[in-house]
Order: sequence, then C-alpha cells, then structure tokens
Amino acid sequence: MQDIWVLVLAMAATGAFAGLIAGMFGIGGGIVMVPALYFAFNSLGYEDPRVMHVAVGTSLAVIVATSLRSVSAHAKRGAVDFKVLREWAPWIIAGTLIGTVIAHYLSGRMLTGIFGGMAMLLSLQFFFGRPDWTLREDMPGGIARIGLGGTIGVFSALMGIGGGVMGVTLMTLCGKPIRQAVATAAGFGVAIGAPGAIGFIVNGWGHEVVPWSLGYVNGPGFALLASSAFFVAPVGAKLAHDLPERTLKRLFAIGLVVVGFMLVREAVTGG
Repeated sequence: MQDIWVLVLAMAATGAFAGLIAGMFGIGGGIVMVPALYFAFNSLGYEDPRVMHVAVGTSLAVIVATSLRSVSAHAKRGAVDFKVLREWAPWIIAGTLIGTVIAHYLSGRMLTGIFGGMAMLLSLQFFFGRPDWTLREDMPGGIARIGLGGTIGVFSALMGIGGGVMGVTLMTLCGKPIRQAVATAAGFGVAIGAPGAIGFIVNGWGHEVVPWSLGYVNGPGFALLASSAFFVAPVGAKLAHDLPERTLKRLFAIGLVVVGFMLVREAVTGG
C-alpha cells in the first residue's frame, strides 16, 4: 500500500510538471507523461507487451485537458493565432486518426523504440533551436499544409504527444513570433488529443492490458495526471511570458535524451 501511495504522488507530480511545460512551451506534456506512465505500469507488475499503447493512449486523453487549459491562458493574453488553428486542425485530426490505427498494429517494443528515438530527435530542437531561424514569411497552404498537418498528427498519435514541439518549430520557421507559436501550438494538442484518445479507446477495446481502462486509455492514470496538470498549466503560460527560456529548454533537452535512450534500450533488449 505504501508503494501505491508513493506511485500516486509521483504521478501527480508528473502531471504537474507536464502542465508546467505545456504552458511554457506550447506542448501537451506527453513527452513527459508517456515514459512516466510506461515505467509506472511496469513497476506495478503489468508487463503486457502493449503497456506502451496504454501509456500513449492515456497521455493523449490527458493532453486534451492540458492543452485546453494552456491555450485558454494564452488566449487571454491575445497570443493565439486562431486562423492557423482553423486551417490546420482538420489535417492534423486526419493524421492523428491514421496514427492511432498504425499504432494498433505496431508491437509494444516497436512503439517504445519509436517514442525513444523521436524523443532524442526532438531534444535537438530544445537544445539547438533558435526562434530567429526562418525559411519563409508565412505558414504554407495547399498540399504542403495537408502533408505537414497530417505528418504532425501521425507522429503525435504514435508518441502520445500534443504536437507542440513540431508545431512550434514549424511556425517559427515560417516567421511566427516565438510566443505566438507557443500559444498557437498549445491548440494543436486539442486537435490531436481528442481524436487520438478516441482512436486508442476504439482500437484497444477488448484488449485489457491494465485494469480500469477503456481500451488503451487508463482511467486512474488519466485522473491523476489530468487533475494536477490542469491547475499548473496556467502557471507555465505565465512563465512563458515572463521568463527567459534558454537554460530551462536545454535542461529539458538533456532529460529527453536520457529518457529516450532508456526507452530505446528497453525496446532493443526487451527490458
């Protein structure tokens, strides 16, 4: 029982940290929640190969709450570009639904390896990325928008993340100010989290990997993470407008590399 309470406190702290970075960096917090859930379920003795699917699906459900809270806080400061959200959301949603189907047919080890490898790649943006790097003056339209939006959705669904890292990178490269990019990318999380969670519930229906789950979405994990993240996200949004981010982003990048390496090792060695 003592171990369970330690785990509950650890999950609540993880949710709070996820909410903080959701507000600060415009990401849904999945990059923190997925590995936390994965290792938590393993520590409780659930060693089913599809535990990673439950971690990803649960993270996507939590991202709906963190993203709504984060984008609301940013919108009050007038930082959200709702035009970009309207134009990109349909293609991100379509890509997310495709990603949930792909994830269902991947083995747990492969999904774990994908998350670990992508986490290490995404850390490069946090460590080396600069807001003054631009490739063009505005967001692309037409086929480019469809392709890029769909790609963000697919990879976000496979990783259980809100697409903020990719969204912020894309928008700053297309001339959007960093604070507007962070604020708008927070809205990507809603377009990814809602259809993503539904997809993982439907595709995981009948495959109970962890008790108290709907498909691949775990109820207690969602409740613990969402409740703590929901109240902390506005704090992160405030810090995004008040504090320099460079040092914190680099520390976060180092953490991503460590977690990514651990998960890739899990996938390669099978634990």
